[in-house]
Amino acid sequence: MIDTQRHRALGTASRVSILDIVKAADGGVTIAEVGERTGLHPSTARAHLDRLVNAGLLVKARASGGQPGRPAWRYRVAATEAPAPAPYRALAAALLDHLSRRTGSDVRIEATRAGQDWGRRLAAATPPGQDPTGVLLEVLRGLGFSPRVHCTGDGRTEIHLHTCPFLELVNRNPDAICNLHVGVVRGALEQAGAPPAGAVVEPFGAPDACVIRLAVPEVGTPGRRRPPVDAQPR
Repeated sequence: MIDTQRHRALGTASRVSILDIVKAADGGVTIAEVGERTGLHPSTARAHLDRLVNAGLLVKARASGGQPGRPAWRYRVAATEAPAPAPYRALAAALLDHLSRRTGSDVRIEATRAGQDWGRRLAAATPPGQDPTGVLLEVLRGLGFSPRVHCTGDGRTEIHLHTCPFLELVNRNPDAICNLHVGVVRGALEQAGAPPAGAVVEPFGAPDACVIRLAVPEVGTPGRRRPPVDAQPR
């Protein structure tokens, strides 16, 4: 059967061209970059990009490199991914609806707080005897993120998330859902005994993944103490 929404989203040469640009770009592109490459006005480029997001062809998030502030949207191709377990999706959807009705508060802060509570509860249910990184990996696997550990040259640990099981919710409100994930990471680490501010969650931090950067030694390194956490939280 024809997916009517996607078919209509690709009904113009401009959007097809934009989709090709995004596919060819490692780590996605911003509205400004699309405008530069196509000659379109930023508002026109934004409209085309968001039409592709609404059709499920692209996903967007704010990629800041771990720096404070409110960075520009970055768009990348939406992968075909397995969804999170149904109870988790329902919980996240209910939270998103609740946050969308609230006024006078920063949705990112509220989503992070809710995520921390959720992360602590999920971490408390993991098998005992694991270090904080192991606990976090258990939580992320349970949510359906399929995390992969990468150890950097300076002895720090990164967790790459190559799937987003909440993709349909990200497209509804990226700020809320991405910061919900930030909170889950921090809550899980806190429950496991690590300072929660020791993690930076970076959407599109790698060409094919979102990245969690941990201020802890490499996974599985014996006899090493975890250094003081000095990572800058979002």
